[in-house]
Amino acid sequence: MIKAAEVFRILEHTHQLTMLEQFSSYTPFQLLVMTLLSSRTRDATTIPMMPGLFRKYPTPGEFLEVPLATLKKDLYGIGFYRVKAENIKKLSQMVLEKYHGKIPDSFEELTSLPGVGRKTANCILNYAFKKPAIAVDVHVHRIANRLGWVKTKTPEETEFALQKLLLPEQWGKVNMLFVDHGQRICLPWNPKCGVCPMVKWCEFGRGRSM
Repeated sequence: MIKAAEVFRILEHTHQLTMLEQFSSYTPFQLLVMTLLSSRTRDATTIPMMPGLFRKYPTPGEFLEVPLATLKKDLYGIGFYRVKAENIKKLSQMVLEKYHGKIPDSFEELTSLPGVGRKTANCILNYAFKKPAIAVDVHVHRIANRLGWVKTKTPEETEFALQKLLLPEQWGKVNMLFVDHGQRICLPWNPKCGVCPMVKWCEFGRGRSM
């Protein structure tokens, strides 16, 4: 798809590292926990907490051993930290008992883990295991619709539509490039279309400039 390739090329020039790129040297387990914690939480809150958290709890074993009340205190400030602490404890136990401490690398197995949905599973497939996957969050959903690539109502619909539209080798670029662009330029309210480098390829942006 020529237009998609051009849009990706342009965004690569302005790209700033996403959270999962910044922590690319971390283990798949740590990336999974990080992705769970980042849901409904600003990166500015999540990112500074991660190095200290994984120094205390580098593996599923440490998360399983820590008292739940202590873990909740450690996660304070993260959105829905109480529920996430409980899910991380359950996830750690399942990873140890069923997968011998290793994070599985299939979509079906990942989504069987407590608290892991489609977006999180696809993030791990993409960033941790370098497998073709499209992780659709609010930024990806918004930008794909604004570009006019899809006409969808839900992130899941967007994921399936983009899979049909893009080549598998392009799937991994979607989350990486659109999340960064959505956080800095293509904002939910008052998007910065005037400085957007791909506005001429964007149905929404062209409509605003007319």
